[in-house]
Amino acid sequence: MITLYHCDGARSFRPLWMLEEQGLPYELKMLPFPPRVFAKEYIAINPLGTIPFMVDGETKMTESSGICHYLGTRHGPTPLVVGVDEPAYGAFLNWMYFSDATLTFPQTLVLRYSQLEPEERRNPQVSGDYAKWFLGRLRAVEAATANTETLCAGRFTAADIAIGYALRLAGNIGLAKDFGPNVAAYWARLQQRNGYKRAVAAEQQAGVDQGVKARVRP
Repeated sequence: MITLYHCDGARSFRPLWMLEEQGLPYELKMLPFPPRVFAKEYIAINPLGTIPFMVDGETKMTESSGICHYLGTRHGPTPLVVGVDEPAYGAFLNWMYFSDATLTFPQTLVLRYSQLEPEERRNPQVSGDYAKWFLGRLRAVEAATANTETLCAGRFTAADIAIGYALRLAGNIGLAKDFGPNVAAYWARLQQRNGYKRAVAAEQQAGVDQGVKARVRP
């Protein structure tokens, strides 16, 4: 049984969505955010104190996009992963890495310096600058979705899951209002997927069942 440690709205939503798209059995363990502060016992499980943390037998992983790639290959085959023999393989990998290193990273600074830090440590300039950084990098997604419904290979893949989470986070921290028309339409399409809806429902139900409150949305 795959075990996924998750916080409401956190980047661990990527592997949760991937699990639902693949229809794999899993156990979802909800933690308050950030767990290194509010669930200190979690450090004994994951010394980094970060989310996600996935356990699959002897395999333990902490990187959300990497977990998606792992699930698709180890528990495949699945059309969610673009194969090395497909022309879109390079584009697929690029989007997988781009999703976290380029799109999620600046958003974490927006979130930290606009909401998570104590009032006296918040910094509007930092949060504003990194919001602009994120929106500037998002132009790549705007261009890629101008004439296609998905990012690569002519089908929905784990790259759409990885990028989709970055768009979900943007909505949670108040940046979705600045999406271009192509990104806005793309994100609306992703939210209509049954796999996405099941992942949202699983997140909500696990929070209720385990007594972990959802984070307040701006």
